[in-house]
Amino acid sequence: MSANASPTGQQPTATYDSAFLRACRREPVPHTPVWFMRQAGRSLPEYRKVREGIPMLESCMRPELVTEITLQPVRRHNVDAAIYFSDIVVPLKAIGIDLDIKPGVGPVVERPIRTRADLAQLRDLTPEDVSYVTEAIGMLTRELGSTPLIGFAGAPFTLASYLVEGGPSRTYENAKAMMYGDPELWADLLDRLADITAAFLKVQIEAGASAVQLFDSWAGALAPADYRRSVLPASAKVFQAVAGYGVPRIHFGVGTGELLKLMGEAGADVVGVDWRVPLDEAARRVGPGKALQGNLDPTVLFATKEAVEAKTREVLETAAGLEGHVFNLGHGVMPSTDPDALTRLVDYVHTRTAH
Repeated sequence: MSANASPTGQQPTATYDSAFLRACRREPVPHTPVWFMRQAGRSLPEYRKVREGIPMLESCMRPELVTEITLQPVRRHNVDAAIYFSDIVVPLKAIGIDLDIKPGVGPVVERPIRTRADLAQLRDLTPEDVSYVTEAIGMLTRELGSTPLIGFAGAPFTLASYLVEGGPSRTYENAKAMMYGDPELWADLLDRLADITAAFLKVQIEAGASAVQLFDSWAGALAPADYRRSVLPASAKVFQAVAGYGVPRIHFGVGTGELLKLMGEAGADVVGVDWRVPLDEAARRVGPGKALQGNLDPTVLFATKEAVEAKTREVLETAAGLEGHVFNLGHGVMPSTDPDALTRLVDYVHTRTAH
């Protein structure tokens, strides 16, 4: 049963009328819903305590731990949605890619994909590969009740960049060299990653996720023409693959002001906006028929309470005419953020926008 659709004769799910899902559907809301990217973990002392001594990828594969970490910000901040605690490389690890998340570095791939023969590393993902995800989401939805759970995955371009570069990059020189120099290999790589990503999202939705977010962290490195030709088809394939479930699909990237219209065209119901573009301008670029998510600069939370409230009012004022708005940061919560600042921010948005 979809969290976003209520077919005749069936009762809606517990989350169907939540402020978050209503905003995603561009329906009236009792208040502007709030959640934060990377709210699960990062800044919370209780997160650091339960993760102590457990490597990142291992922590993503322990259902009880995933459940606890995902619930922590819901308990503490009263956010309107939970985000499933995982990492974008989890599905790659699950199909046997030799990679690890090195502290202070990020994902590092032992054998980068540079040739057509290397594509053999990318087999299909099955639900059995990620049975811990199904188990954790089952536990979470029982605990969350009427609070929606957002599933997520890395978008094909961002995953491809890690796989081709072998790790994080500032220039994406190897990935772009393949994209420009061997467009057929590039297209096949992204197409295969689209299938893996879609399978990973399907597992999450079928287990009970009420919405999904496709995270294209690195798409902002691309010119619009390159995105349209070399990236959009794979992202669109992912969104199309999960369209039948009826759950809201969110699309987010960093530095993607020039790509907002294209990211909406890829098939998202909600387009995430970073802090560089005001939401009213973002709405003009995206066009009608989409809700927007965002977009307070995460560094504002290090300023005074008064400054946080002033900047939050600016975001809410630029969102005033939107068809649907989910309040979020313009990127993830930074690790040294004071958790109390997040709690106050949620309360301020709820109070300020209450009808």
